[in-house]
Amino acid sequence: MKAKGIRYKDAGVDIASGEKAVDRIKKMVRSTFDSNVLTDLGKFGGFFALKSGEYREPVLVSSVDGVGTKLKVAFLADKHDTIGEDLVNHCINDIFVGGARPLFFLDYIATSKIRPAVIEEILRGMVRGCRNAGCALIGGEMAEMPGFYAKGEYDVAGMIVGIVEKSRIIDGSSIRKGDVLIGLPSNGLHTNGYSLARKVFFDVAKWSVKRRIPEFGCTLGEELLRVHRCYLPVLDPLLSKHRIKGLSHITGGGIVGNTRRILPRGRSLSIQWKAWTIPPVFRMIQKLGRVPDSDMRKTFNLGIGLVLITDTDSVDPILAVLKAKRESPSVIGRVV
Repeated sequence: MKAKGIRYKDAGVDIASGEKAVDRIKKMVRSTFDSNVLTDLGKFGGFFALKSGEYREPVLVSSVDGVGTKLKVAFLADKHDTIGEDLVNHCINDIFVGGARPLFFLDYIATSKIRPAVIEEILRGMVRGCRNAGCALIGGEMAEMPGFYAKGEYDVAGMIVGIVEKSRIIDGSSIRKGDVLIGLPSNGLHTNGYSLARKVFFDVAKWSVKRRIPEFGCTLGEELLRVHRCYLPVLDPLLSKHRIKGLSHITGGGIVGNTRRILPRGRSLSIQWKAWTIPPVFRMIQKLGRVPDSDMRKTFNLGIGLVLITDTDSVDPILAVLKAKRESPSVIGRVV
């Protein structure tokens, strides 16, 4: 009897599932398109046209990132509709702190087995993030890699391209001694420090994602899956009207580690660590894990998701604008 031949599906790759996943997301992804997008989904590359005459000296700004082990929490909670928005917002913030507005975004999703319903949820979050920021999601890649990822798990990465007028780049070069740091609140951990947070909550405390925590006002899973904030909508109007010398997106490395990256040589930071109220989730991590202050400050944003640097004369006008937008800014330190 002739032996049965091995098909690609027998090796763990189901092309039909991949095609089904693409069909489920096409309509909502197209909702992020504008007149600059020249190609539909499924082409070998995404084409994006710049409007003629809109910029005198256009500079493209790009970034790539992931969401780290926050994914593990999504797997435990079986909730996948926020991870994509985390990814988009993280990438937007990374280019926006240089003064750039996002143009288009691309994603990469890799998994052991494509589950169309899960892919749809991940993309739903991405689309929400892109639409909120006026950014086109022009393409992506889904890779089914059996035997490479654990069953039911996946990884995601995002690539973004934005644009800024050369004369309006924010690079921190004008920062001087005495300039003031204004911090904007984060929405929890955002996408950093999850390896330490998971160790404390799941390994040390032995808590479940379904456990309701009175201090959080929600379950542990809901707290840890809070969406990474996008700061573009609240800060974009400020860029043309106020003197902003530097912007720092607070991710891995904490407030000092990230803000130090934009300082001119010979400048340092004096942070007033008691100038704002640290959210309960960080206090709980420190208490349960007996984590030293130094590690907390290097690992987490501690409730400050973005730092704005300006001169002393601009502080009050900027604070007034932010408060009018129902923000809760804090003066958190100075340049020394």
